[in-house]
Amino acid sequence: MEETIRRMPMLGEDAPAFKAVTTQGVINFPEDYSGKWVILFSHPADFTPVCTTEFMTFASMIDEFKALNTYLIGLSVDSLYAHIAWLRKIKELKWNGHENLDVTFPLIDDIKMDVANKYGMIQPGQSTTAAVRAVFFIDPQGKIRTILYYPLSLGRNFKEIKRIILGLQKADKDKVATPANWEPGKDVIIPAPASCGDAEARVAEKDDSKYCLDWFLCFKKEK
Repeated sequence: MEETIRRMPMLGEDAPAFKAVTTQGVINFPEDYSGKWVILFSHPADFTPVCTTEFMTFASMIDEFKALNTYLIGLSVDSLYAHIAWLRKIKELKWNGHENLDVTFPLIDDIKMDVANKYGMIQPGQSTTAAVRAVFFIDPQGKIRTILYYPLSLGRNFKEIKRIILGLQKADKDKVATPANWEPGKDVIIPAPASCGDAEARVAEKDDSKYCLDWFLCFKKEK
C-alpha cells in the first residue's frame, strides 16, 4: 500500500483550518479566534502521566495567557467521552502545588486524527496512532509563528512557552528582535542596517537609549 505523504505546515503560513468537536463545544478554527493569539498543542493520549502534568500546568496558567490575549486549544487522539473522564480525574489530583483544577480550554476530539494529520502531529518514527507533543503558536492573523516538537517522553517547559508568546508580541509591537535568553525587561536587538550608509550612521549616532557592539549588532535599552 502506498504511504500517504502529509506536508507539515511551515512558519509564516496560514494555520490549517478545521472544525472540531471539543470539551467546550464545537469550534471553527481560525474564525472563532480572529484577533487572538492561539497556542495549539497536542498530546499522545488521555490518562497518560506526562500529559496529565502538562494539562494541570496549562490549566493553572490559563489566566496568565488570557492576559496576553492568548488562548489555549488542546488536542488528543481520543474521544470526547475519554476527554471528559480524564479532565474530571485531573480535578481530583494534586501535584506540584496544583489542585482542584478546572480545564476550561477546549480539548479536541480527534479520534480520526483529522486535525493531527493536518498539523503533522502524527510522526511514524514515534507512533502511527498517537500525536507527538507539538506546540503551534498562531498569531491574530492566523499565521503560524513558532513550532515546537517534543518526543513522547519529554514534558514541555511552560516558562519557555510563555516566553515565546511574550517575545513574539514584543517583536511585533516594537519591530525588534530578542537576543539569546531574552526575558521581559531585558534589552532588545535593533534590526540590522540595510546599507553601508545606514551602518556608518548607526555606529556614529549618539543616542543614550541605544548602544552598539558593532555596526550589525545594536541594542535598544529597555530600562
